[in-house]
Amino acid sequence: MKKAIIVGASSGIGKELAKLLVEQGYRLGITGRRELKLEEIRNSNPSHYISKPFDCTTESNSDKLTELANDLGGLDLLIMSSGTGDVNSELIFSEEEKTIDLNVKAFTEVMDWAFNYFRDQGKGHIVAISSVAGLRGSKHAPGYFASKAYQINYLEGLRKMAKKPIYITDIRPGYVDTAMALGDNLFWMSSKEKAAKQIYSYIKRKKDIGYVSKRWALIAFALKIVPNFIYKRV
Repeated sequence: MKKAIIVGASSGIGKELAKLLVEQGYRLGITGRRELKLEEIRNSNPSHYISKPFDCTTESNSDKLTELANDLGGLDLLIMSSGTGDVNSELIFSEEEKTIDLNVKAFTEVMDWAFNYFRDQGKGHIVAISSVAGLRGSKHAPGYFASKAYQINYLEGLRKMAKKPIYITDIRPGYVDTAMALGDNLFWMSSKEKAAKQIYSYIKRKKDIGYVSKRWALIAFALKIVPNFIYKRV
């Protein structure tokens, strides 16, 4: 039986991925801040879930993840699905700081722990949920967009360091129907269920980069080539 950890499994994409992986026969370690939410998931199939609630911005991720991997009896896959961000045109630093603490500091510790674990083991698969937002800057949520750019580049660095059979998959969603969808009347909105299925397909194929939904690859291409003098006016 394959074993996986999902960081940020109590809601959103992480919760849907947890259900899907268990359906595919995985034994799963799930983490998050909301203990009751994790317990609800665990109670749906106690033989396949181990829950360990913790806030990865305030506690030692490395120690907690090591304990969880030991409880699982090993690890094949780690998914980082925890993130935050808000519209912050007024540049309130406390809002940016929350984003940095989770999307940069905690993200880095989790990625480093997972990479070193799999490097020592000789194999493994890291999957992280970044965002299409990481491809350019934003006047509405500068900290969030910048943090996702950091994640994209960090994952690319890990991918260059990795030797097969260690794989690094960067999942870049557009709009998914979760609390992280910033704004109203958003286009190309995917359901959490659709997003999880597409992400699982990328995991199975060990893709380097996956867009959710797939048509967001068109937006990504456009963002990369649009000249700066045009993008500044958007």
